[in-house]
Amino acid sequence: MSRIVMKFGGTSVADLDRIRHVAQRVKAEVDAGHEVAVVVSAMSGVTNQLIGYVDSAGKLADLREYDVVVSSGEQVTSGLLAIVLQSIGVNARSWLGWQAPIRTDGSHGSARIREIEVEDLIRRFGEGQVAVFAGFQGIGPDGRISTLGRGGSDTSAVALAAALKADRCDIYTDVDGVYTTDPRIVTKARKLDKITYEEMLEMASQGAKVLQTRSVEMAMKHSVRVQVRSSFNDAEGTLVVDEDEIVEDALVSGIAYSRDEAKITLIRVPDRPGIAAGIFGPLADASINVDMIVQSYSADGNSTDMTFTVTKTDMDRAVSVLEELRGELKYDALTSDPNVVKVSVIGVGMRSHAGVAKKMFTTLADKGINLQVISTSEIKVSVLLAEEYAELALRSLHTAYGLDAA
Repeated sequence: MSRIVMKFGGTSVADLDRIRHVAQRVKAEVDAGHEVAVVVSAMSGVTNQLIGYVDSAGKLADLREYDVVVSSGEQVTSGLLAIVLQSIGVNARSWLGWQAPIRTDGSHGSARIREIEVEDLIRRFGEGQVAVFAGFQGIGPDGRISTLGRGGSDTSAVALAAALKADRCDIYTDVDGVYTTDPRIVTKARKLDKITYEEMLEMASQGAKVLQTRSVEMAMKHSVRVQVRSSFNDAEGTLVVDEDEIVEDALVSGIAYSRDEAKITLIRVPDRPGIAAGIFGPLADASINVDMIVQSYSADGNSTDMTFTVTKTDMDRAVSVLEELRGELKYDALTSDPNVVKVSVIGVGMRSHAGVAKKMFTTLADKGINLQVISTSEIKVSVLLAEEYAELALRSLHTAYGLDAA
């Protein structure tokens, strides 16, 4: 007998027929003798609809009330799944974030889980009961409902698996695993049997939408074995595991991309100590995250051009912040460009192999693709390109690194 956490995303519970299908999958695990906790998202499209209601009611809504509204989608799904499970003879009960409880910090709208109290839940496992959790939600220190940010049900599931010391956390989605790149763009993309936590974390943070970044961080921290698999077939999925479980590290495991990028350049900024802090400090104060950064010096040696990326949604705010500081920063001009894409080559094998970046740059150059910004980490090389070259870059790099399916 194993203890399993099963998480089902919005497309998996999009309507009652799909909820009934999910119930059968849960029943199969119960019939096999396993202790099962289920975490569900809101039905597909519901969270966006609820956010729309909040925006229409008040653009600067109190985030505590925002959480009350947007967390209701998961409440509906958990109750419906519990009802369907009961109707097919499975002892099941729905749980909301405050009932476990799942305790979070006070950052409403993007709270972080501090603790999950599972004593009562484990007692009910002993009675043969399945727990159906409303994902994405918890209870803050003020006793109010809190939410974990978009995609937070993944984090709920991994955190619950860690607290329960579960043998595995299965994340059911509309894809049957983690692929070497987006199979909608690269038809020769391959499904991976296993991927390391570090590689999955880079894939998620660089644009792959299979798992929420925070859920991978938590899985890595607590050594939770995660399996990504499809809700719609019985195929084996992709295991996200510690590097020790992978026999041989691939040079490159995957290629991720993100279209949610915008480039900002400050032209001829005075080259003096503290100028970077003067630029990026106010952006941080405005809660604007900066990603890739490149600095290039002018011929006169007294000024520099500073280029960096932010998310598309933050671009206008970032430009506004920097324009207000023009007198202080004394730059000559500011340009912005939302028509860019970030492409990242990822693999733990990079630690022990040279030439990965060279192959990337040569491959893109051969296709006539100009690199606007470059950044690297121990297991990743990322480049910023004009958006029109995204698909050509993905296909070319996928072939160049030998990732195409036979």
